Amino acid sequence: MDQMFSKWQPTVLSLFRFITGLLLFQYGVAKIFKIPALAYFANPPPLIMTAGAIELILGGLLMIGLFSRIAAFVLSGEMAFAYFLGHMLKNPAEPVLHPLNNGGTAAILFCFACLYLATSGPGPISIDGAMGRK
Repeated sequence: MDQMFSKWQPTVLSLFRFITGLLLFQYGVAKIFKIPALAYFANPPPLIMTAGAIELILGGLLMIGLFSRIAAFVLSGEMAFAYFLGHMLKNPAEPVLHPLNNGGTAAILFCFACLYLATSGPGPISIDGAMGRK
């Protein structure tokens, strides 16, 4: 069983990188271009717009696998920042620590998914892989 799954590891890593980038890219599109039109992103403050630009650009780089480690590392930090400022400390007078109560589950998951990608690399199906960069 282990051999059967391990032979697919490089391909699944590339797929994981692409899907993670796509999901982050969609947040950037929603924040910057308002597609789809969600009430949550209707009039975002400048910090949310900056986060959207980071997610749009670096999410796109993750999807194609270009500068993957750097993009994933920056996105990991952005997601940690988003959790602590945007979720846990939404109201600094009363921090909400539990992710189910503060809506930060996705931010935590993206943080660690990107941290994993920063350490593991893009996988073989990527521009970085085609150019021989690790």
